[in-house]
Amino acid sequence: MAKKLLLIDGNSVAFRAFFALHNQLERFTNADGLHTNAIYGFNTMLDHMIKAVEPTDMLVAFDAGKTTFRTKMFDNYKGGRAKTPGEFSEQMPYIKQLLDAYGIQHYELKNFEADDIIGTLSKQADDAGYTTTVVTGDRDLTQLTTDHTTIAVTVKGVSEVERYTPEHVQEKLGITPAQIIDMKGLTGDTSDNYPGVTKVGEKTALKLLKEYGSIEGVYENVDAMKKSKMKDHLIEDHDLATRAKVLATIKRDAPITVGLADLAYDGPDIDQLAEFYSAMDFQSFLKKLHVQSDEPEKPIDFTTLTSANLGELAQLGDQIDFYLEMPTPNYHTSAFAGFAIGANGKWYVSRDVELLMKPEVSGLLSSTTVKKDVFDMKRTMVGLHRLGIELKTVDFDLLLVSYLLDTNDNSNDLGNLAEQHGYTDLPSDEVVYGKGVKRAIPEDDQVFFSHLARKLAAIAALKPELLKKLTANEQAPLYDDIEKPMAIVLAQMEMAGITVDSGTLKAMGSQFKERLSEIEQTIYQEAGEEFNINSPKQLGHILFEEMKLPVIKKTKTGYSTAVDVLEKLAPEAPIVANILEYRQISKINSTYVEGLLEAIHSSDQKVHTRYLQTLTQTGRLSSVDPNLQNIPVRLEEGRKIRQAFVPSHAGWQIFSSDYSQIELRVLAHITGDENMQEAFKEGDDIHAATAMRIFNISSPEKVTPNIRRQAKAVNFGIVYGISDYGLSQNIGITRKQAKQFIDSYFREYPGVKAYMDQVVKTAHDQGYVETIAHRRRYLPDINSKSFNQRSFAERTAMNTPIQGSAADIIKIAMIKMQDRLKAEGLKATMLLQVHDELIFEAPNEEIPVLEKLVPSVMDSAVKLDVPLKVESHFGDTWYDAK
Repeated sequence: MAKKLLLIDGNSVAFRAFFALHNQLERFTNADGLHTNAIYGFNTMLDHMIKAVEPTDMLVAFDAGKTTFRTKMFDNYKGGRAKTPGEFSEQMPYIKQLLDAYGIQHYELKNFEADDIIGTLSKQADDAGYTTTVVTGDRDLTQLTTDHTTIAVTVKGVSEVERYTPEHVQEKLGITPAQIIDMKGLTGDTSDNYPGVTKVGEKTALKLLKEYGSIEGVYENVDAMKKSKMKDHLIEDHDLATRAKVLATIKRDAPITVGLADLAYDGPDIDQLAEFYSAMDFQSFLKKLHVQSDEPEKPIDFTTLTSANLGELAQLGDQIDFYLEMPTPNYHTSAFAGFAIGANGKWYVSRDVELLMKPEVSGLLSSTTVKKDVFDMKRTMVGLHRLGIELKTVDFDLLLVSYLLDTNDNSNDLGNLAEQHGYTDLPSDEVVYGKGVKRAIPEDDQVFFSHLARKLAAIAALKPELLKKLTANEQAPLYDDIEKPMAIVLAQMEMAGITVDSGTLKAMGSQFKERLSEIEQTIYQEAGEEFNINSPKQLGHILFEEMKLPVIKKTKTGYSTAVDVLEKLAPEAPIVANILEYRQISKINSTYVEGLLEAIHSSDQKVHTRYLQTLTQTGRLSSVDPNLQNIPVRLEEGRKIRQAFVPSHAGWQIFSSDYSQIELRVLAHITGDENMQEAFKEGDDIHAATAMRIFNISSPEKVTPNIRRQAKAVNFGIVYGISDYGLSQNIGITRKQAKQFIDSYFREYPGVKAYMDQVVKTAHDQGYVETIAHRRRYLPDINSKSFNQRSFAERTAMNTPIQGSAADIIKIAMIKMQDRLKAEGLKATMLLQVHDELIFEAPNEEIPVLEKLVPSVMDSAVKLDVPLKVESHFGDTWYDAK
């Protein structure tokens, strides 16, 4: 059997692993508080390389310490490096424990580096006819590559490697592997902190080596070289160059006490590895180990539900688990594949959804005395509603609770989400059903029914643990009083849907196509030829080569024709403005005319959007299938799309109520800034009030539209932690002016400045920020060493409590509004939520009632230190109601 040796540069790869996952340092800690990101990354690399190489023999080499024969030659060798982080050092002993469990030999040698151990063993392996792969994060080891030895250098994280063979070295550097040490001799090495020849960089070194072959060859010919600064430096630094070459040369004959015969790799000790993974809290590796070890999956008991045993469900008690399987994401249209119902480990499963409509099942689901635990109650409610069943009294929604505990780690797949919480007895749907075009519900009842039963077992097992965490986070009221009732309100809105007049849309589509045809012909005339306007390549050729417009930005494939580029070019040539208009109308037509026509349900002529309740990290709702929140209302063509949204009955109207400047009102409340609160209490135009303050204007009449626009940009920019650069770009001023605006703003609103500083400090200290309803957002990058990542996290810390609290308020308003509509016995129906706006349909005679009722409910949803303000409109269409 051919021998395949895998050698790993332990320190180098561990360090790469540590920094690859450094931004998630706080996430990677086990129950004892040990940082585990380097261990996790190292394990990922091991899994990847063992699978790729299939080694018969393995060794991981480590540095024995900072003192080696090289430091004796040059005492500042590797000097000047930053102190090794303690979070990294604490993980090294555990990486060696990991290797022991994996059955992998590891070795270090006093006075030598890991490189020298690898150099010596790879030489022995070459001589013995082995095929060797060396894994490292250090390109210095590429000098070891031969016909039998490949050096795999990590390039992204620890799993992606660049493989160096002698051919690849020649192709990439234009020299042989042996000449790499000559190049290091000439250039020195800044990372290892030893000098070479003054002012000789890689380019010069390569040129010298191509001509003279080696350092020795260079110095044999140095006297014959033409007089130059380089020649002087070569002569002056001869000793440095020869020393640098020795320092760069990896030993191939280190006095190691381990040999090839000691390196046989027979695979891991599964029990020891499982124990290690468990101690490190590596649930995903534990799960993978379970699959790889060919251990039979722990069987799960279930009973196939039939008409004959329906009566047994009566014994389940007053708390049950339920799961309805719908294979595709859009639960308004998805087929029904099966369901599972049960309690206390007694699981009943079936493919026959007709059974759900039997009173023995539907009675349990609609009972107000039997509590239900589910995964995604909104999806389940809508699915059951399509079968004529009302789901009532949901106690625990695993998806919602998990989302509230950490908005960063959330999945709509029950198996993946369970794994995030340490539950490993449920594979993901992808594992069981397949993915992409191959995704399908298994025909084998045993496979499918076991999976459904495991879903119920996961819901039951995770409930106590997650509810305990929710209480510890002071988030139980957020779940009980906001998110759970919100799911019911959203389900009712989704089921109601909103009527869309397809005739209106089709007429718009015809008009848009005519307009597009006209613009197309104008563009062709301006260009002097016909071309594909939608092709960036052809468009770039016309604008920048034929019409010679200035090139603003280039991409890998040619000229950039992105919107921001075209907007800058628009004043230069009329064709550009026409192209922008063409793109806008084309997008509106394809996305909103054609897209909405496809989304209209033939049964009721309505669109039933889905609201994603567990997607955004601020708690805001997101609309899909179709997205009704993104209809572009700033363009008249986009705004007209709303003309197609009409009431579902004759004699009814569309009614709309919109919070005015809710985020700024929340900002005034949270910061307690007296000046900002006074403006809102007095009913002032906040943007004009801000303009007067930061531009030192004496009266509102002197605030011009442009000055108000700039003040508005500052107001909203502050909410998002805007920089002077960002503000300068937004309103077309210099960075210096923008900085003056921001400084002036903070001077006039000192409470805002104090809040921004405090919330960032809090985020640094505790790793998360909260809204007024205790909605948390964790910020894994808040203490990152990367300035950009840390700055983004700090801006997020400033913004999330504002934006998230606004989301809390509108959700509370929606819940109260639905209750009031019911309590007042009104026919009016809440149909849509679009950002800070609620849209209803109501009989004409109820419009006067809504004009008073809706603002009063929305105004009083939450008591703030400043008044909330609501503006209402109504009309025959959604367009007319604005």
